[in-house]
Amino acid sequence: MDTMKQIIALGGGGFSMEPDNLLLDQYIVNQAKKDQPKICFIPTASGDSETYIQRFYNAFNQLDCVPSHLSLFKPPTRDLASFVLEKEIIYVGGGNTKNLMILWKEWGLDHLLKQAWENGIILSGLSAGSICWFEEGASDSYGDRLERIGGLGILAGSHCPHYDGEELRRPSYLKMIKEKELTAGIAVDDGAALHYVDQELVTCVSSRKQAGAYNVYLEGNESVEEKIATNYLGQT
Repeated sequence: MDTMKQIIALGGGGFSMEPDNLLLDQYIVNQAKKDQPKICFIPTASGDSETYIQRFYNAFNQLDCVPSHLSLFKPPTRDLASFVLEKEIIYVGGGNTKNLMILWKEWGLDHLLKQAWENGIILSGLSAGSICWFEEGASDSYGDRLERIGGLGILAGSHCPHYDGEELRRPSYLKMIKEKELTAGIAVDDGAALHYVDQELVTCVSSRKQAGAYNVYLEGNESVEEKIATNYLGQT
């Protein structure tokens, strides 16, 4: 039987932004279909922020899983492959996507995470940790405006997180699609997540009722948004 390959990309939210609302984090844990799955947080994009790592443990110690983290500044072992590939879930934190990609390539983590995905380990994350799975994305890694950045290319097209959470995200992404700086893609609000199985989007879920996602593409000379049906994970 073929291994099911999954990616769950959050526009924002989760324990990083909603520590009292772990609906998206619980959803990720549930997809492992295993009691107490081993979940590894990769905080590279934040410079391995100690407070961010602690917030991860504070959140996931409340859920039925076995949390750990992978620091590239203080590696747990020389054998990163064994450390990563024995997990059920990888969860990549937010921060600077450019620095994340550079460090991952230097350490070979880019190839290792693709292998993890091939092996059926769930890849997940938000912001930088969601852009990284796509071919390209709209990133603020370079400073005060959004620019194109390349990702690992497991998922086709472009990606824009924080679509409703930061004032310039939506107009900037629409402009970048219109001016062909980016290929067509998917924009995601804070509190919403895209769930891919074998590189196909199977559902969009949210931890907030209004949060959603949009296909954004060029039609004629204008960029167009098409809302994606979203399932709210809370009590309706």
